[in-house]
Amino acid sequence: MQLVYAAKFARTAPNEIVVSFRDIPECLTSGVDDRDAFAEATDALEEAIAGRIDDRESIPVPTARRADEREIAVPRRMAAKAALALALRRSGMTCNALARSLGIQEKAARRMLNPRHDTAVEQIRDALVVLGELEP
Repeated sequence: MQLVYAAKFARTAPNEIVVSFRDIPECLTSGVDDRDAFAEATDALEEAIAGRIDDRESIPVPTARRADEREIAVPRRMAAKAALALALRRSGMTCNALARSLGIQEKAARRMLNPRHDTAVEQIRDALVVLGELEP
């Protein structure tokens, strides 16, 4: 799953570019130049998605980019964690049931859902297959 959100870059001072996201209003950051602002925006977006996973909040579907916006992708691993969290929620399956379906301990399944745990993308893919989100 790829998550790409529209971001507005606004120069507010000679050495400050503020970046905001329409779809994720709590995600706001800045940088001293275009390159720094882009890097900071990517990091802030990843943290905003992680926070939503932690808090079991919805993760908005990205809306189309407007002419005055740029696209920022959620890093691959966090996008995969978001896809898993959403799929598990949609399925109604418990974490324990997911663990049994994958042949792993529940603790391992919970770590897969932890946005700060370094889970292999292949493990998340296997879980998405079990949840019916991907073809085997």
